[in-house]
Amino acid sequence: MAAELYAIEVSTAYDEVVEQVIARVADAGSLGKLDLGALSAWKRLRADTPWMARLMSRPEQEIRQHTERAVTAAQDESRTVAEAAVAARSALTPLPGFSNGDALASVVCFVAAPTRLAVYDSRAHSGLQQLGLVLDNRPGRYGRYLALVERCRAELAGQGYEWSARQVDLALYQLGGQKQR
Repeated sequence: MAAELYAIEVSTAYDEVVEQVIARVADAGSLGKLDLGALSAWKRLRADTPWMARLMSRPEQEIRQHTERAVTAAQDESRTVAEAAVAARSALTPLPGFSNGDALASVVCFVAAPTRLAVYDSRAHSGLQQLGLVLDNRPGRYGRYLALVERCRAELAGQGYEWSARQVDLALYQLGGQKQR
């Protein structure tokens, strides 16, 4: 249902960028500036900001070192999903634009482990609130978000639905975007 609602609202071609970056990450084991720029456009973030200028001024090798650590952490099956999310998100912190806020960082983590992690945004956060699930904005929010996504997945599994973390985040995104009555 979440995928169907998302498909109604968003063109099927919209997520091609994310799918291409997922393939590039699977190949390279890291993300470069080109990948981050593509994901920024996908998230509809402004590119004319000081943090983006600082990020683009960093050497490609430095960007890849940090993102490789994030990819490795996200894919670490010895960690719980929430622990992997925290470690992957933390690996990105030294990069300009990644010291706070989880919107872009969560997409980077998601493309590193698309079968495991989910994308965070304010609409998904709102969706959680509408379900009565509390997610505060303290540091470490992305890990707590994934713990709540996993909780939703477990609830759904208990009712016979096998949803991925991405399907849950899409449902939360849709729910969070609905007008309150």
